Amino acid sequence: MNNPNILFVSWQGGMGHVTRDLAIVKELRKIAPEINVSWIAHPQAAKFLLDSGEKLIPETKEVSDYNLVGAQILQNFRLDLVKYAKLSSNPKQNNAKLLEKVQNKYQFDLIVGDEIYGPLVALAKGNIKLNVPIIMIEDFIRYQSLSKNPLMRIVAFSKNRLLSSSVEKTASQITHFFVGEWEDIPNKRFDIFLPHCRDFAKKHYEIIGYILRFDPKKYQNKKEIREKLGYGSEQLVICATGGTAAGKELLELCGKAYTILKKEISDLRMIFVCGELYGKEPPKLPPDVELHRFLHNIYEHYAACDLAVVVGGGTTTIELTALKVPFIFFPIDNQFDQQIYVSNRILRHKAGIRMEYRKTTPEKMAVVIKDNIGKKPDTPKIPFNGARKAAEIIAKRLIN
Repeated sequence: MNNPNILFVSWQGGMGHVTRDLAIVKELRKIAPEINVSWIAHPQAAKFLLDSGEKLIPETKEVSDYNLVGAQILQNFRLDLVKYAKLSSNPKQNNAKLLEKVQNKYQFDLIVGDEIYGPLVALAKGNIKLNVPIIMIEDFIRYQSLSKNPLMRIVAFSKNRLLSSSVEKTASQITHFFVGEWEDIPNKRFDIFLPHCRDFAKKHYEIIGYILRFDPKKYQNKKEIREKLGYGSEQLVICATGGTAAGKELLELCGKAYTILKKEISDLRMIFVCGELYGKEPPKLPPDVELHRFLHNIYEHYAACDLAVVVGGGTTTIELTALKVPFIFFPIDNQFDQQIYVSNRILRHKAGIRMEYRKTTPEKMAVVIKDNIGKKPDTPKIPFNGARKAAEIIAKRLIN
C-alpha cells in the first residue's frame, strides 16, 4: 500500500495561519512519519515553508494572495469590511478553481485547509468538485458587524447565512477543526433566523484547543534565551505587526513613545518588526531603534523581552499568553475577530492590556509601557495541545 498523501492549503492572509499549520504537520510526522505532506500557500507563507524545508507544489505560483486585498483597504489602522467582501470575492473564486485543478492533477488522500472559505462555498454551490475528504481549520465561526451602518449589518448577515448553509451542505465531506476552547464560541445565534452557534459547533466542529509551534516550558529561563539571541540586561520591548502591512501606524506610535521613554529609561531597547509592506513605505522611526521585516522564530524574541506591543492577531497573542509575557495589543478597527473574539479570549485569560489606536497618544502609550514593563501576568492553565490533537485525528483518518 502506498503511503498517504496530504495537501496542506495555507493561503489565508497573515503568517499566524501557516505557522499553526506547520505545527500540526510537525506533530503529524511524529505520529505517522510515513505520511507525505505537500503544500500550496500564499507568497509570504510559501517563502517561510521553503525556508522550513517543506515541499511546495508548482501551482503555488498561481495562488491569489488575500494579503494584497488587505493592503489596499487597511487604511489608518481600520478595515473596511464591505470593501474587503467585494475585493476578495474574485481571489477566493480563483483559489477555489485552483484547488479543483490541483486535486485533479495529483493523487491526494486528504486536503487540510486553513480557513479555505472560498472552496467551502464553491463546493456547497456546486461550482467545483473535490473528490477527497477535507479538513478545514478555523478560529471563529460567526461574522459580526461592528457598525450601525445597515449595509455592514447586511454583509455580516449574508456571510453568516452563507457560512452556516455551506457547512451544512458539505458536512459529509468537510470536517471542521476549531482552534480554541468552547468558551471562544459565541453563546448566541449566527443571526436572526439562523442556527445557534454552540449547537452548530457541537454538530459540525472538533474543538481542538490552542495551537503553538513551541513548548512554553522550554522558554522559562529568560537569561538563557537572551544570551542565545545576543541580548544583554537592557529593558527590552518588541513592537510587531504580525507579518503583514497592517500595523505600520502602530509602529510609528511606538516610535514616538520610545522617544519619550528613553528620557526616563536609559537602557531601553526597542525592536520593531514590520512584516511584508506590500509596496508601502517603511514606518518612520527614531534613528536609534532596530527595524526588521522578519525575525525567524519571533516567539523566542518574545520570550526574551520585558514587554511586547502588537496588533491583536490570534496567533501572536496566544503565543505571548503561553509565554506569560506582558503585552499591549491593539485590535484593528472594524476587524471583528480581533475586536471581539481575540479580545474576549485575552480578557478571559488575564493576559494582555487592550488599547485603541485612535484613543492612544504617544504620551499615553509611554505611560502604559512604563507601568507594565516586566510585570508578569497571572494567566490560568490553558490547553496548548491543539497541534497534537489535530495531528492525532488526521493520522487516525488516514491510517486506520
